[in-house]
Amino acid sequence: MSTRAETLYGTAAAEPQPLRFSAGALSFELVGGDVHAVRIGGVEIIRAIQYLIRDRDWGTLSPAIADLVVVQDAIGVTVTYSATVRDPDGAALTYAATIAATNATLDFTVEARAERDFTTNRLGFCVLHPAHLAGTPLTVEHGDGSVERATFPELIAPWQPFTDIRALIHQQSGATIACRLDGDTFEMEDQRNWSDASYKTYVRPLARPWPYVVPGGSVDRQSVRLSIEGAAIATAHADTSITITPGAPVGTMPRIGLAVSAAEAAATLAAIDALGAIAPQDLLLSVRADAGEGAAEIAALARVAACTNARVTLECVIAASGDLDEELGTVAWLVADAGLPLDGIAVFPAPDLQSTPPGSAWPACPPFDSIYAAARRAFPGIALGGGMFSYFTELNRKRPPVELLDFVSHATCPIVHAADDRSVMQTLEAIPHIVRSAREIIGAAPYRLGPSTIGMRQNPYGSRTMDNPDRGRVPMASVDPRQDGRFAAAWALGYVAAGEAGGLETLTLGALTGPFGVLGPDGPRPVFSIVRDLAALAGAPRRACRSSAPDRVLAVASGDHMLLANLTPAPCVVRVEDTSHRLDLDAYETRRIAL
Repeated sequence: MSTRAETLYGTAAAEPQPLRFSAGALSFELVGGDVHAVRIGGVEIIRAIQYLIRDRDWGTLSPAIADLVVVQDAIGVTVTYSATVRDPDGAALTYAATIAATNATLDFTVEARAERDFTTNRLGFCVLHPAHLAGTPLTVEHGDGSVERATFPELIAPWQPFTDIRALIHQQSGATIACRLDGDTFEMEDQRNWSDASYKTYVRPLARPWPYVVPGGSVDRQSVRLSIEGAAIATAHADTSITITPGAPVGTMPRIGLAVSAAEAAATLAAIDALGAIAPQDLLLSVRADAGEGAAEIAALARVAACTNARVTLECVIAASGDLDEELGTVAWLVADAGLPLDGIAVFPAPDLQSTPPGSAWPACPPFDSIYAAARRAFPGIALGGGMFSYFTELNRKRPPVELLDFVSHATCPIVHAADDRSVMQTLEAIPHIVRSAREIIGAAPYRLGPSTIGMRQNPYGSRTMDNPDRGRVPMASVDPRQDGRFAAAWALGYVAAGEAGGLETLTLGALTGPFGVLGPDGPRPVFSIVRDLAALAGAPRRACRSSAPDRVLAVASGDHMLLANLTPAPCVVRVEDTSHRLDLDAYETRRIAL
């Protein structure tokens, strides 16, 4: 029998419980040596202060923490500890950390020493300001002493909105919050690009070379200081009840898609009855022509397509390293030879599969207009899509000529930077920002979002996705245990709710089988019924849904039906306004009700 943890998360392994501290009105949590959820009067002012070490593939190295000591007195609280990490070559880096908080300050200081030469892409502090600060006035103090008056970006910034940062100062509910950084050169990136619900200020500019070597025996000292001045922030409400308010019409429910890779074609065909039970409106067939997939793979996908009435789109990654007409013509011939009837094709050049960070040279790649023109010649008369095989980040930084396309697409992944339960659910806060910013780029063009699942199907920031043999909560891993649990079902429904303002034509929520599948080895996963219910509502008029606690419960309404999801591990009470419904939702429970 499954444990409750396995039912919720697909694994019996528990996350580390945060240590909670307070000093007057200031409170924070300590998780894995990092500071999270800094609040004044219960209101979040800083999402996290993290000391991070990344390997050469941007994987996060987990510290082994020792000698944790907590001293609390009438003035505040002081936490000290030591920690060790090892790079993939076995080199160790040790550091000593001190966190000291009063009712109006928090200081986090780290001194790190490399045992021998230590290879890393990043070593030092990251400070996360929550995404709800979008549009809030911000004062930036730079390393040269200059002061910039600005705002936290409303639309998602493709590049760093601020560089050479020494301090960030903003006001919130009458209080002034200053964040001062020392020890290296800091800059900010808009993490909403990756669906993180934050603005990240991090150490070492990306324009500097990486990976880089920290010399053996060297010492690195950095610090972050928060100070809060002025009027006290009002205490957050502790009301445990949540109200969902169905509202006015907001377009139609999106078409629901499922992706089928060549590797999963046989498994999908074997479970074709389950595909029929879901009845998705779209099948997204993936072919990596750049990686040598060809006749056998396209023929396997054609056998799947023959068993469904869904609209069929081929997403094809091409090498884009030679004659484009020859490359795409070969794919078109293989499609015809396999008898694969297509309604659309989306073409992505392989050089765009790897992200180009700020300051880096763009790889050689034919221009979009040449790629799309060759695709039109190879596949006349069917819908042509483009954008990015990967994430909104890459779409934002390399924007396609939308006028040459019939639809635009990109995916998202919630475990690019962090994979703990809270961070993954918090990515839903970023989805409204992503769809709004995408609409600013693509205008009224049909918008196909996905495939979007917790696991990562392709890593644009390193050479591979991360291994996860122990089925842990691992950033950038293709296999995530939560796909097996109620967690994934709640996250998927929350994703649909969060994308309400995007006017999505299609939302692809994973696959039928495999690590991103709605089916597991033992049958339907909890997310299966959610995808099936959403597919049944596709094209129906959609009603706006407002939640009094969108970080805890989200909902989708169409006609006389509503789907609700508890996004937290705690039971909650939900009242649906103007109805008689008062629901007790268990941890990560999803529920369908009649209005």
